[in-house]
Amino acid sequence: MEKQLTDRLIEDYIQKIYGFAFKKTFSADEAEELGAEMVKEVYLSLLNADSIENTDGYVWRICSNVFSKHVEAKKKQVLSIDGMEIPYYADFESEENREEIRRLRREIAFLSAERRKIVFAFYYEGRSIAAISAAFRLPEGTVKWHLSKARNDLKEGFEMERKIGNLGISPVECVELSHNGRPEPDGGPEKYLNDSLAINIVYSVYEKPRTREEIAEELGMTPVFINEKIDMLEKNGFLVKLTAGKYTTYVLFTPRKVSLEQGDLILQEKIKIVKELVKNYVPKVREAVAGYKDVYIPGGNRELFEAAVIFYAISNKCTLPIKTDISKYWIKTPGGADYAVTVYLKSEIVDPDYVPKAKLPGDDYFTCGDMTRDSSKYPALMSWSVDSRYCSRQGTWMNNKGEDYEYLYEWMNASLTKGPENKEKIDRLRSRNFITEDGKVNVMVVKENMRSFFDRIPELDASIKEEFAKYAMDQAIQSAKDYPEQMKDYQIYRFFHDFITPVEALMVLDELYNEGVFRLLKEEERTSSQLLVFSDILPEG
Repeated sequence: MEKQLTDRLIEDYIQKIYGFAFKKTFSADEAEELGAEMVKEVYLSLLNADSIENTDGYVWRICSNVFSKHVEAKKKQVLSIDGMEIPYYADFESEENREEIRRLRREIAFLSAERRKIVFAFYYEGRSIAAISAAFRLPEGTVKWHLSKARNDLKEGFEMERKIGNLGISPVECVELSHNGRPEPDGGPEKYLNDSLAINIVYSVYEKPRTREEIAEELGMTPVFINEKIDMLEKNGFLVKLTAGKYTTYVLFTPRKVSLEQGDLILQEKIKIVKELVKNYVPKVREAVAGYKDVYIPGGNRELFEAAVIFYAISNKCTLPIKTDISKYWIKTPGGADYAVTVYLKSEIVDPDYVPKAKLPGDDYFTCGDMTRDSSKYPALMSWSVDSRYCSRQGTWMNNKGEDYEYLYEWMNASLTKGPENKEKIDRLRSRNFITEDGKVNVMVVKENMRSFFDRIPELDASIKEEFAKYAMDQAIQSAKDYPEQMKDYQIYRFFHDFITPVEALMVLDELYNEGVFRLLKEEERTSSQLLVFSDILPEG
């Protein structure tokens, strides 16, 4: 093709080519370099072509080929330290360079926390300088300076005998621990998963089984340093030993990457479910206790009583049936715990620009419950409670002690008399606001066995459960893809079994209070909200 015609075509396409490059890279610096390479290849190809029938197709085919080569070259990039070329990506590890890669990781672990995160983002995640600058809120010049200093630090320490794996460079961060089941008297799973090292030891065998030596290498520590911690975690069920000395775990970790769109789609469905429950199930629950008389309600507001029963019903009578043996996921400690454990990890949103369509009426859907307490001292005594933003109680399950209800029972039957010998017990009841300053009981009390009372509450209709189950199973299977092989069955069970949970129960209460079906709670009613004590006697008054 003639040079004059080629020049005109390049003029027509040059801005489009640079736009194409920017869309592919989302980095001005990288787009400039890639765009220049595309323009050069298009120009030379046009000069050498005799005739072209489809100019658009010809140009974009060349640009796509250049981009493919760019991606392949980027994958094979190396970091040069004292003349040694080491691939960034684990996909390119080979027998010849594996030791060098391990030595590099070892040294990255000894950088400062900020510098280590920048190095990890640049070399291992492939993020651009501009992207790192935005993510860490640092000037681009500062990011470049950190990378330069990191290279110097790595050169100095490269010959030292230290090894490190990915968790040593970028450890997981625990946001919250939770359990489902019975904790030990002196604490839940945080008693064992009480620091970053314990969390990361367990997580190191989550995606694939590892030996002690492999765990140590992944964390960048010698086995001697972590053997005692591994022994403790194995003894208490957080690590499970397999064949060939490898360990796995049945602790559930939430995914490190989450999608706003996926969560929004689920929430949209949950809002529909809540509307269905409010319309067709809540009236049946209210009817089941409408004439119930053997209940003491401080202040006399029966809606407070009905709200507690509705919360229980949504959480416990709407469970979708699924037959899966989940016994291996329950951790049993020598100290008496028997629970399933979930570790909520700090996560990255993969679609931060997504705008959710569903909106919740409230902004806090944390609950601690169902919490039940019984008494060997007083067999007729039991309690059920859930702590949420609808109550004023503090301390969740750790502050919800069985002896509190024994003291309350003794107060109701007048065996707990005022005197110095009982001061501590009475002070405890007052600190929880279970009794008022003038001695009145300030919680709801039902004169019936807890199990027989809750048997009065109807199950959700089977036809409605079946309708909910169709959607739940599809979402459960989709959700399980984000979990390792040994956890898939549990995640399907968890998603399906917990499809209607205390979160949905809170959403139902929001609907009832916000729509004026129930009057808004008074502050003095919040102690007894979502708390029922079951006894063979009722308080006076």
